[in-house]
Formats: sequence, structure tokens, C-alpha cells
Amino acid sequence: MLNFLPLYNRARIRILITVQRCLGISPKRLATTNLTLIFNPRLQQSPNTTTAMPAGELCPTAVPLHPTSPASPTAAASGDEAWVWAQIKAEARRDAEAEPALASYLYSTILSHSSLERSLAFHLGNKLCSSTLLSTLLYDLFLNTFSSDPSLCAAAVADLRAARVRDPACVSFSHCLLNYKGFLACQAHRLAHKLWMQSRRPLALALQSRVSDVFAVDIHPAARIGKGVLFDHATGVVVGETAVIGNNVSILHHVTLGGTGKACGDRHPKIGDGVLIGAGATILGNVNIGEGAKVGAGSVVLIDVPPRTTAVGNPARLVGGKETPSKHEECPGESMDHTSFISGWSDYII
Repeated sequence: MLNFLPLYNRARIRILITVQRCLGISPKRLATTNLTLIFNPRLQQSPNTTTAMPAGELCPTAVPLHPTSPASPTAAASGDEAWVWAQIKAEARRDAEAEPALASYLYSTILSHSSLERSLAFHLGNKLCSSTLLSTLLYDLFLNTFSSDPSLCAAAVADLRAARVRDPACVSFSHCLLNYKGFLACQAHRLAHKLWMQSRRPLALALQSRVSDVFAVDIHPAARIGKGVLFDHATGVVVGETAVIGNNVSILHHVTLGGTGKACGDRHPKIGDGVLIGAGATILGNVNIGEGAKVGAGSVVLIDVPPRTTAVGNPARLVGGKETPSKHEECPGESMDHTSFISGWSDYII
């Protein structure tokens, strides 16, 4: 029947049907109400009327980033995932109301799904598919992998929280889920790593290739990555096969965790918990970056960096000297403090 209508009207009807399903608006109201008023119900009220938040929406200014957790660790993880997913859906509803052009996209990617795993599997499947690697195949593969290992979703939630807390440009959880390629590349790597560990290596390597093509992030599926990891901007990040990245680590764009030649075996860096690696840093060989250490932007690290110290330069040197390096108390991977060491290290003045 739609084929007999003009193209504009057909497109408008499809948009209205999607809006009706997405926002739960009755067909009668949809047919008789101005579309602008549907997406901005506050315009229909008098200036003196107090407006309630839409159903299911949480006020952004009143939302804590760390809700009270249940006593059991398992229950705590489950409750945390449910809370973050509720936040994501509330943010998607709010954005659909504010920007009707995104209503269909937000509905298909977030609002139509019953869980974070399903939404993430759908989104990654659409991002990484190709003419010969179908999105439906990837969706089934990703969803089955998420279902077989609950820790994958727990790690995704920790990564969402890391981006939301550490990056001032991250305005919402849904923004990170939909648009942060560092987050998406990390979740795709987790899935590829799971396949690698199941000896499904050709498929894992194929996913690595697609992630590299789509996100410009190249992480070997054998590399091990903790949770609460932030790949900020992420373009040009390279992580080698035997590399290990701990928990609560922040890595900026154009960082390389590479080897030093063509020798096989354990040949890539080991990054401790809470480490911060600045943009363009290169760490080569089987070296250890100690817990809570900081590697300055553009540095080239070829030897171990002790915990709670700062390495800068090319080749990198420890701030304060090799014998008595300066140490910091904060966790740089969480504080994102890139430059506080400069006052005590450099006489460079602009």
C-alpha cells in the first residue's frame, strides 16, 4: 500500500511508525498531534506547570556514578549492569525526544533490546559486518559469546564507567556505547580473545582485521586486557600478541605496545594496573610498566618502569633520576594527570 504514496509521505509514515513504537505513543495521538509537540511535550504545558520526567528517564544531574551495591559480589555486578543499562535506555529516550532524526537509530540500536549484551552485539555486528561477513551472523556469534561468559558484560560496564568518569567529553553512557570507537574496539577484542582461547583462531583473526579496518585500532586477539580500560580517541593504537594490559588503565591515541624484532615468544610489554600512557608513546619489548606508573606523550620506553614513577622522553628517562625517581600517590590511569610532573622536571618555558 505504501508504494502508491509519494516518496516523502512514505518516508514520513515509516518515521512516524518507528517513533510510535520507540516512545510508546498511541496511534490516535500520533495521528492528531504535531510531531514537534510529541518530541517536546513540555511545549504543550503552561509556563507555570511543573513538568515530570518522562517515564523511565532519570534526571542526569541527580544520577550518581556509583550507586549503592548489594552485599554479594555477584549480585553487585548484576545490579551494576542493570543500573547502567537502565541509564543507557533513559538517555536514549531523552535523545530520541530531543532529536527526532535519531529516533529510528536509537530504537533499533538500544531501545528495542532487552539487555546491554543484545544491544552491544547488535551494534558491533552492524559496525563490523561486510558484504561477505553478514551482520546477522556476527550478531548471533557475539550474543552467544556474551551469554557463555558473563565476565565480558561486566568488563564492558567497567569500561563504560571508565569513559564516563575519566573523559570530560563523554556526556553519557549511551554516547560512549554508540560513538566511542575505543570502547567498541575493546569490546570487539574481548570477543575475539574469547574465540582465540576457544581455538577458533581464524575467526578471531578475521575479527581483528575488521576492527583494524573499521576503527583503526589493531589489537591481536591473543593479547590480554583487564577491565575498566579507557582507549581515549584510540586511533592508531597497536597492541601486540603477548602484551598484557591490567585493570583501570588509560591509553591514548597512537600508542604502540610492540616487539623489538622478529623473534617469537613472550616479546611484548606488560602494563600494570592504573597505568596512564600518553598520546604517541611507544613501548617496545617484554618490559614491565609498574602499577600506577605514567608514560609521557611521545615517549619511547625500552626498559622497565618502576611502580608510581613517571617516564618521559626519547629514550624515556625517569623523572627525578634513575637512582631516586620521583613517586606519585594518585592512580594516573584514573586521574588522567598528564602534565603535573613538568614543573619539577623541565626548564622549558613558552
